[in-house]
Amino acid sequence: MATKVTSFAEIQPEFERYVREIVYCSLITVDRKGRPRARVLLPIWEVVDGRPVGWLAAYKTPVKTAHIKNNPHVTCSYWSPRQNCVFTDCEAEWAEDQKTKNEVWELYRKGSPAGVGYDPARYWSGGPEDPEFGLLRMDPFRVQVVRGQDLRSKIWQP
Repeated sequence: MATKVTSFAEIQPEFERYVREIVYCSLITVDRKGRPRARVLLPIWEVVDGRPVGWLAAYKTPVKTAHIKNNPHVTCSYWSPRQNCVFTDCEAEWAEDQKTKNEVWELYRKGSPAGVGYDPARYWSGGPEDPEFGLLRMDPFRVQVVRGQDLRSKIWQP
């Protein structure tokens, strides 16, 4: 049974702990025919004005770009063998402004507030100005955390 919470702060500690422990998620997008497509990626999260904001450093492949353009709804699904889970249902859009790219590059490099990150220069040698460096912003409209030991679930929606 799921408990609804009114503030993201009520689930933030569990959210951050599970994201830090699991690290990678399956990012699910939807194609033009309404079919889901998953890929494993490493987003980072921060809290802005009491709400989670996800960032995904990624190549803007034709498939991802077409999916987001056609349907901006994505899900990030985290799962651990202990059955701890996080599901974030989001609206996504490509962030194009250089200031945001620079800031998120540093979040990745230094480790996000949840303690997850990596040096993006391993993939984009030109730094945050690299033309291949794509950045997807994800704004959740639903976040669910599930504790594996008893399957207790909490859901936040703005």
